[in-house]
Amino acid sequence: MKKKYLQRLLAASLVGAMAMGVLSGCGDNAAQTDGTGSSQAPSGSSSDAVASDSSAGSQTGSEGADAAPGMEGWEPFAENVSLTIPVYDRGAEGVPDVSNNYWTKWIQENFGDAYNITVEFEPITRNDVLTSYNMLATVGELPTILMEYDFDKMAEWADKGYLIEYDLEEFARIAPTYYQRMEELEQIKYTELNGSRYFALAERPYFNANYTHLTWYRQDWLEDLGYTEWPFTWDEQKEIYQKLIDEGYCEHPLGGAMVTGVGVDQNYDFRTYPQDELEWAMYGDFQIPALGSEANKKYLQRENEKYHLGFLNPEYYVRDTETDKADFISGNSFQFAAYTSANVDFLTAFYEQNPDGKIGIQVVRDVVLDEKYGSVKTFRPWNPFGMMVGFSSQASEDEVRAAMMYMEWMTQEDVLFTMQWGVEDKNFEYDENGNPVSLASPDPEYTQGFNNSKDYWCVTTEARSLGSVEADMAAVAPAGLPVDYTQDIIDNYQGLCTVWEKGYANSDCMFATVIKSSSENQQTLVDLYATYRDQLVMCDPEDFDALYEELSAEYLKNGYQAVIDERKAAYEAGLTTKLK
Repeated sequence: MKKKYLQRLLAASLVGAMAMGVLSGCGDNAAQTDGTGSSQAPSGSSSDAVASDSSAGSQTGSEGADAAPGMEGWEPFAENVSLTIPVYDRGAEGVPDVSNNYWTKWIQENFGDAYNITVEFEPITRNDVLTSYNMLATVGELPTILMEYDFDKMAEWADKGYLIEYDLEEFARIAPTYYQRMEELEQIKYTELNGSRYFALAERPYFNANYTHLTWYRQDWLEDLGYTEWPFTWDEQKEIYQKLIDEGYCEHPLGGAMVTGVGVDQNYDFRTYPQDELEWAMYGDFQIPALGSEANKKYLQRENEKYHLGFLNPEYYVRDTETDKADFISGNSFQFAAYTSANVDFLTAFYEQNPDGKIGIQVVRDVVLDEKYGSVKTFRPWNPFGMMVGFSSQASEDEVRAAMMYMEWMTQEDVLFTMQWGVEDKNFEYDENGNPVSLASPDPEYTQGFNNSKDYWCVTTEARSLGSVEADMAAVAPAGLPVDYTQDIIDNYQGLCTVWEKGYANSDCMFATVIKSSSENQQTLVDLYATYRDQLVMCDPEDFDALYEELSAEYLKNGYQAVIDERKAAYEAGLTTKLK
């Protein structure tokens, strides 16, 4: 099979960003050992680090110390080793059983069988990750590795004793490709918490622009109303939504679904820029909604206005995302936000049902100030790393070694290519430039998991990469549709980069210490917020201010005050990142 090799696009750009102080807070007071992120040799820092007396030949023991680093020095384990990898069960339609499919078997045959490892995949509920892991920990069945995108979850697991401290030098011998990439991307500084080494970090190409999350809208309707491009000021948007209602296009243009789980109601558009650094550290985290902050008040006032103008479905609070999606397909709403990939189910369904319809993308081209409402078009860029990986304290030494081997194996260019793209003529074909292109209708036997099987290979990188912005954006453009969205996705990416460069997009604050009140109160606050925000969205606009003050006070008493106080203390102690 022809192979396209993964390019480390972010290495040079991230080094430059560091030099400009984009992540200046990750200096001596941030979570790191060497304080520089330089290319000096790694050093272990844990008395509980992985020992080096395995019976397997994975560069361990007195003989293994002289073995070739990486896969050249690996030998099968003398006795079978169990390796359990977590995989998100997203409840998505059209994907195979996450723990038993063609690709889990492919991993076993090509990795597990070669090294006498039995690889199993543990489904983790995507919208309730903490509960899934806590239940597994209680019965002594944590997966061999624990991984998440969010620092606070990893910090909680370290604090609860779910993670071991590991020896970075040992990791570098077993997984030199993975380690070298962490070093090149200056990620070593993020591997520690409170002076102990817990984390290994996956790559995140294009971290400064969340370009894969897009808002799709009925461009044919917009053109009927006399507009050529989506406007971003609220007055113009209101005018469009009202015309859609008045002229009978749809009753509730924005549709709507219930708000649940973490990451809801991200209020970046409603913050004051440049942000106050202490306020950013205290309220900026998107894991716990910032009820009580001025930005969140403006956000919910906007939702209240949408509700009372009829733009939102009045029963949004009992509708799920699939219902909202179905409304967009059937023409009962004007827009729908979702991640893009080579196969987007609702776009395929829309064009099947509406062959003469036309869908566009809301393309961000620059910072859009809305002086009247005090908001801007901005967003939350990702962390400068992808998945954070830790090793289970319930795992044996051999199992942890097997996990490190899996991470290194998955990072190999040929393996990663196959996992990301699949099998030629079954999942993809090559275009005239020699780049792989996902098939709109792949062979059912080789059906990949969610988003090109991302939940299996995210242990090493967050996105497929072919070596250029143009090729990478084309790879996530929906295939097999009457419209090619590649250029719009490229334009949107470049616009997001402009917003980021002008300082209107900041990654959330990260803490080099455990914020215990956050893990203790997160679920309570997330659940409480869902109730309070519906009251605020549906209340009489004249009552909004008083109700916001009342519910914010209750929110603070139920744990949010403790969270923001602890974040403030960490910031004042120099244990956080800083604004760029």
